[in-house]
Amino acid sequence: MQDIPTKAQILQWIAENPGLSAKRDIAKAFNIKGAARIDLKRILRELEDEGAVTKKARTYRDPDTLPPVTLLTALPPDAQGDIFLRPMEWQGAAEDAPRILFIPKKGDPALGPGDRVLARLAKVDLDDYQYEARLIRRLGSNPTKVLGIFRKNAEGGRIVPIDKGADKDWLVGAGDTLDARDGELVEAEQSGPKRMGLPRARIVQRLGDPMGPKAVSLIAIHQHGIPDRFPDQVLAEAESAKPAPMDGREDLRDLPLVTIDPSDARDHDDAVFAEADTDAANPGGHIVWVAIADVAHYVRPGSALDREARKRGNSTYFPDRVVPMLPDVLSGDLCSLHEGVDRPCLAVRLKLDAEGNKISHRFLRGIMRSAASLTYEEVQQAQDGHPSPRTAPLIPRIIAPLYAAYTAATKARHLRQPLDLDLPERKIVLSDEGKVLSVAFRDRFDAHRLIEEFMILANVAAAEELTRLKRPLLFRVHEEPSPEKLDALREVAEASGFTLAKGQVLRTAHLNRLLAQAQGTEFDELMNITTLRSMTQAYYHPENFGHFGLSLRSYAHFTSPIRRYADLIVHRALIAGHNWGKDGLSPQDIEALDETAKLISDAERRSMTAERDTNDRYLAAYLSDRVGSEFTGRISGVQRFGLFVKLDETGADGLIPIREVGREFFHYDDQTQTLMGADTGLTLGIGQKVTVRLSEAIPVTGGLTLELLSLDGAPLPRSPRAGKKGRFSPRKPGASAARDAKLKRKVIRKRR
Repeated sequence: MQDIPTKAQILQWIAENPGLSAKRDIAKAFNIKGAARIDLKRILRELEDEGAVTKKARTYRDPDTLPPVTLLTALPPDAQGDIFLRPMEWQGAAEDAPRILFIPKKGDPALGPGDRVLARLAKVDLDDYQYEARLIRRLGSNPTKVLGIFRKNAEGGRIVPIDKGADKDWLVGAGDTLDARDGELVEAEQSGPKRMGLPRARIVQRLGDPMGPKAVSLIAIHQHGIPDRFPDQVLAEAESAKPAPMDGREDLRDLPLVTIDPSDARDHDDAVFAEADTDAANPGGHIVWVAIADVAHYVRPGSALDREARKRGNSTYFPDRVVPMLPDVLSGDLCSLHEGVDRPCLAVRLKLDAEGNKISHRFLRGIMRSAASLTYEEVQQAQDGHPSPRTAPLIPRIIAPLYAAYTAATKARHLRQPLDLDLPERKIVLSDEGKVLSVAFRDRFDAHRLIEEFMILANVAAAEELTRLKRPLLFRVHEEPSPEKLDALREVAEASGFTLAKGQVLRTAHLNRLLAQAQGTEFDELMNITTLRSMTQAYYHPENFGHFGLSLRSYAHFTSPIRRYADLIVHRALIAGHNWGKDGLSPQDIEALDETAKLISDAERRSMTAERDTNDRYLAAYLSDRVGSEFTGRISGVQRFGLFVKLDETGADGLIPIREVGREFFHYDDQTQTLMGADTGLTLGIGQKVTVRLSEAIPVTGGLTLELLSLDGAPLPRSPRAGKKGRFSPRKPGASAARDAKLKRKVIRKRR
């Protein structure tokens, strides 16, 4: 009789020989033959039932170890630039998965986040990671990912995507649910090839209750891949930062610079001061100081802080939170220009003539102390004759000179004719629990315009200074609209009774004349929206292509380095150009400018999309209690499948599906952006006033579905094929059959 190995002996063999763990390998190792194989099979099944081993493809292994050759997914690089891999076939809890370091060899392709690889593993006894992986081959492109609500069933479940444009659920097998609960928000990735029917997915992360407090912005953060956790090394660098010394800096602490920000501002990165110019050669002129937080002192090229800031590109702002570009110890403290404390800064002294034209500028690196942290509202009230006890003493020395310099600057602005769009901005007010309390228009004061104008002057000066110094930088570029977009704008303008002349070099002044024609008419908002949509998107680039919207030849971002990486690059370029220290633009920065420009331009678009999606979800949640109510609005977009409507009350965007427009065929004209009814001749276009009924509001996706009730104050025309209630009335089956038989008889007669 053969000796059958014990369970302990079998487990030891599997652990020591992970590459020889098939049943036949185990039998061979213990010299088990004939009928004794039945006993071995029984023992292996018992070990499997006990969870001591797992069986996959006829092999057995310890569930807490990985096979020597396995499938892995690449994670984003860590703070040191190392790439770790996630095992795709890990059977335990996700948080218990071993860390696997990718060890590339010469000639290996670069791995991006989500890339799948087949690799050979070597177990190591280290605290930081447990395996080293060497590439066998890369298996293809990143898998398709989906974020959605998990609906559990007996076979596993389904994922209902949260994207408004998604038209299919995803199937999840019983072994791929990651123990997600019904109704939980999950992230999943495609598993298996695309075939007919619903796509299949495996859940890779559970994100909790989608309707939990303030979960809306978390959905957008995860959906758009916005980094929201700082690596330990980045936090450690930020925590170790010390206040900047005075050495080599100019002392600006006696200059009464003030910050003017929204009441809910999370950081203060710019301060201003203005005074009359005492130079007799500049009668009626002004001196304007703009001081900006010196972030470059704390975020050095090549540091962990620098790598993380570059990856993030910018801060992302949501109604309930901000995802900052820099850790709070910097963005909210050491870099922020708080009242009454010394802070390092880069400043520019701007000299304006009486007409607001910039005569000269001078940049310096200094230490400042903010005289006051003010809000737009209190500054405007003080200027309007209603000062508070806090602002009253500031009027003669600070507030009045700021407005005097702004009045002069507006004269130069009027001659320059930047694009003058008037689009009201809405503010979503939340409770502490994350519930939408109200949606209101943001107040717009001259105090806002004052700061904007001074920031533009400082940004222009930075671009001109670095061009003079022949230093590389990132310009803020905004190119003129394409001919196709201009033609579309011209079509809408002419349909509204306005003109936009052809055959001339387009300037912003031409567009401003169009907007002036529409001002005060029922087409005012339409022309502003359509003009905005005709514009190209601004971006960053090492070459200067000008800024069409601002009507400027050179423009760079200098004034917000706490929340924009582009501004930090400009600061470093100024530091290097003036030899102000060793923390200027490095050779590596210069070499990577093209790549950095694309990276932060993409990050900016990512943040804008995430912010817009979050607002849509909050608005849908706010309106979900008012399903069935009627609203007024304007058509803001026309597509073959329906109409987009911007609601007057909240600014929310909803869709009227084509089936809800009327029971007739609609011809879509993409040139004029209109739908025209085949029976009634009803024409629907951008800007028309509508009354709609809210038929569906889905907070998880942000989708609003509307039903069209009236157009330009009149009821919809009735189609000749409509029934008594104005709905499409299909033929009865009997009548349809009789008609078909009649047609058939006619065909038969003709054939004879």
